[in-house]
Amino acid sequence: MNLSAQFRLQRGSLALDAALDVAAGETVALLGPNGAGKSTCLAALLGTLGIDAGRIVLGERVLDDGTAATFVPAERRRIGMVFQEGLLFPHLCVRDNVAYGMRSRGAARAAAARVAEAWLERVGLAGLGAAAPATFSGGQRQRAALARALAAEPDLLLLDEPLAAVDASGRLALRRELRTHLAAFAGPRVVVTHDLGDALALADRLVVLEAGRVVQQGQVADLVARPASAYVADLVGLNCFRGHCSDGVVAIGAARLLVSSPLQGDVVVTLHPRAVALFDAQPHGSPRNVWSAPVVALEAQLDRVRVQLGGDLPVVAEVTPAAVRELALVPGRQVWIAIKATELVVAGA
Repeated sequence: MNLSAQFRLQRGSLALDAALDVAAGETVALLGPNGAGKSTCLAALLGTLGIDAGRIVLGERVLDDGTAATFVPAERRRIGMVFQEGLLFPHLCVRDNVAYGMRSRGAARAAAARVAEAWLERVGLAGLGAAAPATFSGGQRQRAALARALAAEPDLLLLDEPLAAVDASGRLALRRELRTHLAAFAGPRVVVTHDLGDALALADRLVVLEAGRVVQQGQVADLVARPASAYVADLVGLNCFRGHCSDGVVAIGAARLLVSSPLQGDVVVTLHPRAVALFDAQPHGSPRNVWSAPVVALEAQLDRVRVQLGGDLPVVAEVTPAAVRELALVPGRQVWIAIKATELVVAGA
């Protein structure tokens, strides 16, 4: 059972024009900056928000085509939903939360309870069915929410930031568990996240939404090879600039970059942060781009430190902790930047 959705809708200032196709057994991660329309897209798929035009088709069923006659309400769509913080019903015990979808479709209380207990065991919550949701940790609530969604035997599974409310100590374990449960679900799955690590761990394919439109999709290698926007470049950890190239020089506002490219006209230039070299004095040598800029911020990432630099051409460098100490890098410190022309990847805009 595949999901095929191409639709438009207006919600406040957001004009969403989305296209999303997900095969049975495939997990797609929907990424994008705040306000891009990710949650609005999920609401349209779930049926809590009607579309203005287009079609949402799940298997052979048309769920919405923008007309009241065709619109299928959320409770009849057979879609499982896992919200950011689980959103379990506080007045029900965990077992009754998991059984809720089955009970709402007419299942007997005892039968629904047995299925709920089986699902709680599958997600690592055996023996906790009588507990109140308020006594659970963030990770436990998300496990219970996943069990509730899957126990109802949905045709489509939607997850909205499923790891956002989980603390760091439980995040990696829950990420692995989610991957396992998603792989066992036969239908299409859509996961909304802002975290590339979660997307890579959970999804088979990435779809990037910006300002209500899909700007890029594919494997992470596709996004790294040619990011379609500054957001995508930042998401995959690259510097990205748009400018005009003429005779081997790219003009980006007041800045100029020497590049090794025959392209002319509007271009997109990408650069890995590890190719940005930092010095405490002006370097000399082979042809390269050299300028001075202030350190704006530093962010530690495992064995590297990302250094955000300001000036006419803000850029991010990645250096070792030892280099941070040797160069005495702190916000406000003026350093020299050197970038080889051959490290700049230039593509037509």
